[in-house]
Amino acid sequence: MTGVLSPPSGAAAERSVEQYPAPRYRRLLGADRSTWIYWATLVVLALLVLAPVVPTLVQARSDRPLYEAGGVFTLTNFVRLFTEANFGVVALTTLAFAALTTVLTILIAVPMAIVVVRTDIPGRRMFGAGMQWPFFISSLILGFGWITMYGPAGFVSTWVRTAIGVVPWNLYSIPGMALTEAVALAPIAYVFCANALRNADASLEGAAQTVGAGPLRILRHVVIPMLRPPVVYSSILVLSMSVETLSVPLLYGQPVGITVFSTFLYKNGLQSIDPDYGILGAASTMILVVTVLLVIVQGKLLRDAKRFVSVRGKATRPRLLDLGRLRWPAVAFIVIYLVFGALLPIGGLVFRSFTTFFTPLANPFNALTAANYQRIVEFPVYSASIRNSLIVAGVGAVLVSLFATIAVVVARRSSFRYRRLIEYLALAPQAMPSLVIGVGLFWAFALAPFGSGALIQGTLAALILAFGLRALPSAFGSISPAVLQLGEELDNAARVSGADWLRMFTGILARLLTPAFGAALVLSFVTMLKEYSPAIFLGTAKTNVIGTTMLELWTQGNTGSVAALATIQIAITAVFVGLAGLLLKGRKS
Repeated sequence: MTGVLSPPSGAAAERSVEQYPAPRYRRLLGADRSTWIYWATLVVLALLVLAPVVPTLVQARSDRPLYEAGGVFTLTNFVRLFTEANFGVVALTTLAFAALTTVLTILIAVPMAIVVVRTDIPGRRMFGAGMQWPFFISSLILGFGWITMYGPAGFVSTWVRTAIGVVPWNLYSIPGMALTEAVALAPIAYVFCANALRNADASLEGAAQTVGAGPLRILRHVVIPMLRPPVVYSSILVLSMSVETLSVPLLYGQPVGITVFSTFLYKNGLQSIDPDYGILGAASTMILVVTVLLVIVQGKLLRDAKRFVSVRGKATRPRLLDLGRLRWPAVAFIVIYLVFGALLPIGGLVFRSFTTFFTPLANPFNALTAANYQRIVEFPVYSASIRNSLIVAGVGAVLVSLFATIAVVVARRSSFRYRRLIEYLALAPQAMPSLVIGVGLFWAFALAPFGSGALIQGTLAALILAFGLRALPSAFGSISPAVLQLGEELDNAARVSGADWLRMFTGILARLLTPAFGAALVLSFVTMLKEYSPAIFLGTAKTNVIGTTMLELWTQGNTGSVAALATIQIAITAVFVGLAGLLLKGRKS
């Protein structure tokens, strides 16, 4: 590779590393530049993680808002949380919603992963790609789409009511909330299970076949038990995401009085005329503790995951199982999920954006209009939200991907004594709900010394910081496997040639990690474009993003403009992912 340091050859290769002159780079305060990068990475990560957490914990124990002097530490806020605020009922409701969402997600994702990856159904590649696309659509948009089609006045609901006189489902209920959220989260569990199935060793299935086991028995006694690690991991992840999600509970639950953790924070923080910051801090602390405990439980359950290792050095590629007559019911199951769960709601939402009304009682084609988009263009606040989202997602994705790359290389390919701590800190935001990040950073900016927080509060920089913190674990997890695949002899060759850690990183690893960086960039952009929850507490009228603007328009009853903004966000995501796929096609690390 041109311009990349290579190991010496010939007689020079026989010389030990110690015989080569040490690299001569400027030292600052007695430390080389690599050491400064190590410590800078650790300090920045620690500040990012602790900035929203510490103020939240302090506010939970304070008898007054943090920006007021003379606060006294107390446990009264937690007592009032479960007495005056009725938080116990909220906790039980959240548990019911999260548990049902997790069960439905696993029931959807695991059978689909098995059928698509391990059986001979027709259209496997198309179904596999289709199963992943709902990930690129935010649950807020999917919620709007489901209301448009299956809500009390939705297109499908109205048609069914006209046909049989009653709608046999209730979207504004815990089962309705859980089903919609499960459709949005199923692609995550599907990807974990599908990857495990693709890498499975066929020897176990071959052994089962030799004793006369049929396809269904092999699936039940061999394939499904081997999926325990990815099922456990995805279940805990889905449960954690269900606890913190705001979109669906806000759209479905709030109108009928169903309150979960996220909507409790939303109502007592943003919607309250005189917010009780003590209650808000105590509730945020409880949610943070729950999500952290879920991550710990996940680690405990996967402690013995090595018992399920089936990919060895002599592993063979698994053969597809013949489902026989069950092939077509399996295909129908996948089609129902894709069509009725994703395509129909999103398609209906897109069509709604081009009409003045959307109902089967009148021909929607007679109500075609561009007024919904015209309203977005004419009102600067609405059009600015699109620009703000692009700036936050674009700039944030680059910064997050760059920082994640540095953090991964320091954690995986350096001699820094605290490199494991860097990895833990980079993954810590997985256990930090979006709303807690927003609330915590709101207080952190208020407490920042010398009024520096006022310079960031309410700006796009604050949103980039909050959204980027949420995207960091995904970017870190995307780049980390690529680093582990690179042999350490590359590092040794650079060191032998006289390069220090920084030169080795910029001269060798940075170039080899370009495809992984591109993948992290795409993932971070999509994640930050979908995000909006922290902006509820950190944004202003001038820094609204697409998500917060859609919520504002929804509360005003302007469903046409909501559909238009949702369609624009979907189009931006599709174009970006498509272009990124073309640019990264064929590039291997």
